[in-house]
Amino acid sequence: MDGGHDHGSTVAEAGEPGDFRRKLWIVFGITATIVVAQAVGSVITGSLALLTDTAHAITDASGILVALVAATLLLRPATSQHTWGFRRIEVLAALGQATLLLVVGLYAAIEGVRRLFEPSEVPPTELLFFGIIGLGANITAILILSSSRGANFNMRAAFLEALNDTLGSLGVIIAAIVIATTGFQRADAIAGLFIACLIVPRAFKLMRETTSVLMEFTPKGLDLNEVRMHILELEHVRDVHDLHASTIATGLPTITAHVVVEDECFTDGHAAEVLHAVKQCAAEHFEVSVNHSTFQIETEHISHEEPTGVKHP
Repeated sequence: MDGGHDHGSTVAEAGEPGDFRRKLWIVFGITATIVVAQAVGSVITGSLALLTDTAHAITDASGILVALVAATLLLRPATSQHTWGFRRIEVLAALGQATLLLVVGLYAAIEGVRRLFEPSEVPPTELLFFGIIGLGANITAILILSSSRGANFNMRAAFLEALNDTLGSLGVIIAAIVIATTGFQRADAIAGLFIACLIVPRAFKLMRETTSVLMEFTPKGLDLNEVRMHILELEHVRDVHDLHASTIATGLPTITAHVVVEDECFTDGHAAEVLHAVKQCAAEHFEVSVNHSTFQIETEHISHEEPTGVKHP
């Protein structure tokens, strides 16, 4: 008996992706404006901090554009050729944005170290002006995205980029003030390194999380050993094998397993009861609620006939 594919009829019911395109369009417009303003400012001032923040803003603008495409695609319904629709596009988009952030962060770190030894003259007034423009625009973007930052990987990546840009603009402003009041030109390089330190750890974290989804690792917070023990404690269950769990997209964890029951369950009606109990167990007993589950109920004889090497973990 194949355990009733509990995918709630449609993908939409098993973790609604949500439509955030309007917010993303607004933020893209803001970010594109920042890119133009800061690009002009970096040419005028020759500031590493502003140049790094400009490169970061370019990355953000392209990332937001990718997020827009992803937000459009993931709303497409599932078909017989695309059984999950385009839900996983949000994971790919977030991974791409994280990779770009990492490249920008590493460049800023390398150039920042170089400029510590060879500081450049940076006009503080112009630097402060462009830093304030960037800060105001980035704060606006954060306010727009903050309520949706936990919706999926895609929106989280967009929010993190806006947050990093805000902190980067603060670094530019502080550098400008320090240079204006003390004449310490290395403040610009230090601000660039500060921005790099903000970017790199967050990029690595987002890359790790999205890669774990693509590698189909067990969803965070779901202990398969605990799942196995719960199922084995159910009446009539003799064994559990081929237990697997993964995440399709944000809010859409899945689990599959072969559940071995007593032979009599297929004649006395208990097989259906076991199936219901196992599905209920997966949906209610753990930190991660798994509503999309596929359980194959089988006898020990059927289990023994399966090819060697299939029954894992």
